[in-house]
Amino acid sequence: MRKRYPIFLLLLVVVGLIGVNILLQDDSLNGDQNNGETNDQINRILPSRESKIPVNKTKMSPERDNNPPKSYSEEYLDPIPVPGKVNTAGGEDSAFIMPDGETLYFFFTPDVAQPVENQVQDQVTGIYVSTNQGGIWGEPTRVLLQDHGKLALDGCAFIHGDIIYFCSAREGYSGLHWFRAELINGTWCNWDIADPELKTDEYSTGELHISGNELYFHSDRPGGKGLLDIWGSVKADGEWGEPTNIAIVNSEGNEGWPCISEDASELWFSKDYGVWRSKRVNGEWGEPEKMFWPLAGEPSIDRIGNVYFTHHFFQDDVMIEADIYVAYKKPP
Repeated sequence: MRKRYPIFLLLLVVVGLIGVNILLQDDSLNGDQNNGETNDQINRILPSRESKIPVNKTKMSPERDNNPPKSYSEEYLDPIPVPGKVNTAGGEDSAFIMPDGETLYFFFTPDVAQPVENQVQDQVTGIYVSTNQGGIWGEPTRVLLQDHGKLALDGCAFIHGDIIYFCSAREGYSGLHWFRAELINGTWCNWDIADPELKTDEYSTGELHISGNELYFHSDRPGGKGLLDIWGSVKADGEWGEPTNIAIVNSEGNEGWPCISEDASELWFSKDYGVWRSKRVNGEWGEPEKMFWPLAGEPSIDRIGNVYFTHHFFQDDVMIEADIYVAYKKPP
């Protein structure tokens, strides 16, 4: 599982994790998670996101942005930061919006300049969730997917029904793997490794999206057209089949971070520091079109077509912050 697309924050996190072995010795950790404590109880004793952001960091704003993302489509308004309490002076990344547009998952780390070995121990880096409250996103809470007191660095969340899939480096495992957990009584629990189900132990796999019996992901596995390509797999008889290259959307460069619209008619992905879209006609994906650019990536779409993605702020060619943006679809 390797990502080599330098603009995305989560890439920087997970690529580093592949070579980090600060964890990884106890293979008997899949027991009762959180020692019987609920996520709410543990969240109350964890530090806040803001408490870990360096005191000298100033929140970036669209007014100070040298490279604001713009819409390249007549269908969409220009993107804006999601309103409410999601974005901070730290790094928010890897958004996943639920189809109803009311629940937003994302990755957070307080200081994008910190090395991975610091992030994994800072008690706040990981997956968060926020709910929409009258058009404003409320205070996010940590999504805890590891045994309380054990190290883990979780990201790239994708929710499929009552299952959350996520990538993680954690105690008991060497390197980076895909995991899953199930939602029971409002809490994600019973995490377990998902590589055998997804067959991600057989080839390098980046962020993924499942739509019905179709699985889409990016990978630098052999047989592609470029560095990172988008691949698809179809489930038959309960098993994912051999992946095929989605050739029409791929190039000699990087294409990745795919997501599918709820009706499975649109494939959204990251390419050339922007967000692109391919439409499916008569069962075939069409030529992609640039939708939002620059410094836009990792899209996620709700059922009415609003697109959530990551935007990065740069100063002097150095990334200093990442926020979650939304591009609202214009009324028909």
